[in-house]
Amino acid sequence: MRITRGEALLNYGVLTLFSLMAVVPLIGVVLTSLTPSGQAGGGLRVPDRLAFENFSEAWDIGRFGSYLLSSVIVTVSVVVLTTVLATFAAFAFARMRFPLSNTIFYLMLVGLMLPAEAFVIPLYYNLRSVGLTDSYWALILPQTAQSLAFAVFWLRNQFRQFPDGIVEAARIDGAGDIRVLWRIIVPPSRPAIITMCLLISMWTWNEFLIPLIMVTRESLRTAPLGLAFFQGQHATDFALLSAAGIIVAAPIVLLYVVAQRHFISGMIGGSVKG
Repeated sequence: MRITRGEALLNYGVLTLFSLMAVVPLIGVVLTSLTPSGQAGGGLRVPDRLAFENFSEAWDIGRFGSYLLSSVIVTVSVVVLTTVLATFAAFAFARMRFPLSNTIFYLMLVGLMLPAEAFVIPLYYNLRSVGLTDSYWALILPQTAQSLAFAVFWLRNQFRQFPDGIVEAARIDGAGDIRVLWRIIVPPSRPAIITMCLLISMWTWNEFLIPLIMVTRESLRTAPLGLAFFQGQHATDFALLSAAGIIVAAPIVLLYVVAQRHFISGMIGGSVKG
């Protein structure tokens, strides 16, 4: 479909506007983080000199090494557990016929609509009754359950698009369900699985409410929770706050940059198939 020059200019104008809305605040944070503490006032002011020491100072004062380690442990555990469980569940919903499969699938999708605020307090008392609060399990298990609905939905759509002929040929050659799943279906689905893992990583890394309710020990605080406490102690030091914000966001941004090609491929594939 050909578009007119006016439509093209309008498209570029809208895209430029939204790009600026996304990028300008980030530039402001980076500039503020590089401004000497006494001169930082926020905004887009270019600093007289680059104060890289803000990052080391924020790292030491905020003890972000411990918080980032907790976030890495929780995020990796949630992504691995969710991916393994969702792969089996999605294969069952996409390729197997059993009673009430559609009913169970749609009940599972309810998890996509429930905000954490709706269940976090009852969940806290449930986990406390079995002695799991104030531990990594109190962070990993709820967020795994929270991510499963989306992961099963995402992978079920992917697995349903796989050609039936290839699956039937594999079964004729004697392949069982496990072999069909891991040797035939999963390898070509790698972009969709990587996209799902990246989305779940971002959501888990940025989760704030569940860590706030479930843990009290400082050694178990995740990076966003540690940043909130750091903000409360240094509310007027914009340079340190900006440096701390970049420290917390950097790992997940780096992960996106590394997996960007697979992420875009998975998103485009999902949108075309959907």
